[in-house]
Amino acid sequence: MKFIVDCMLGKLAKWLKILGFDTIYFSKIEDAELLELARKEKRILLTRDNELIEKSRDIESFFVTSEEWNTQLEQVLDEFDLWKKVSPYSRCIECNVELRDLSKKDVKNLVAPFVYEQASAFALCPQCERVYWKGTHHQDMEFKIEEILGKRKKKKKKTS
Repeated sequence: MKFIVDCMLGKLAKWLKILGFDTIYFSKIEDAELLELARKEKRILLTRDNELIEKSRDIESFFVTSEEWNTQLEQVLDEFDLWKKVSPYSRCIECNVELRDLSKKDVKNLVAPFVYEQASAFALCPQCERVYWKGTHHQDMEFKIEEILGKRKKKKKKTS
């Protein structure tokens, strides 16, 4: 499943990528260009723009109702039944390309000595060559991911 996200939903786009979903986002793009790209790449349009929804009749689209990124994320995961497909940290948040694991010995000259000593696992974006590791921000991201996934578990219990 591939998404294209309008400029109103930048944080949603970022978190969809963090959770492993193929998502493209432009902070500035004309509606016609956005729609053409959605058509060409067969992407689902995510938007909060009523006019854009009207223009997108021949494209699969979803109108996001919430103004809060975490609720927006839940809406998208619910709408497309993606909860079981969540794969955190598998995609570059810059390029949107799938990451590949990198051995510690292969990363020695790519990161600072402190990072090399402290981190145990690394991933590389084959497109932009950005190196990822579990740094100081990782714990906060893990907390947010667990919070999002935990809400789903609570919802399922209520409906059971």
